[in-house]
Amino acid sequence: MKFLVISDIHGNEEALDKLDPQFAQADGVLFAGDFTRFKHPETGLPVLEKLTSKHDTLFCVIGNCDEPDFISRIEEKDCSVQKALVFHEGLAFIGSGGATVFQNDTPNERTEEDIVSDLALVTQAQQQDWSNLIMIIHNPPKDTKCDTVPGGFHVGSQMTTELIKKIQP
Repeated sequence: MKFLVISDIHGNEEALDKLDPQFAQADGVLFAGDFTRFKHPETGLPVLEKLTSKHDTLFCVIGNCDEPDFISRIEEKDCSVQKALVFHEGLAFIGSGGATVFQNDTPNERTEEDIVSDLALVTQAQQQDWSNLIMIIHNPPKDTKCDTVPGGFHVGSQMTTELIKKIQP
């Protein structure tokens, strides 16, 4: 399967329109959070609606700029994998939204324990081989190319790194 992976749109619907060729070629879309523009929660729903209009197969979590209650919106659209283990065409999806506290200025900052607890269904499941697992996590694992912010700081989650190493999705 071929997935289009998107994150951090921050209310920019036009950015999604520029991806129309990629939407057309994708078997599914993975959205790793930050529907909304910083401090403008009203910009989230139009992004979600645009995503659902562009592809029928959509799996999402919310980001640190999204209000925590925005999870209900993606659940209503039946595309949330946050705290859920979802099976689709032989693949398993699970997700965790929000981000660890960095500057304490976004609405969905969480502890590492909370972020990893969203993924607990994987560790509790009887399945031993997770080679079919796709994890959609807004907060990246620690000390990777994905967790570096301007200034060179690593803001990822050490506990997420440890879980990924243990499960080996």
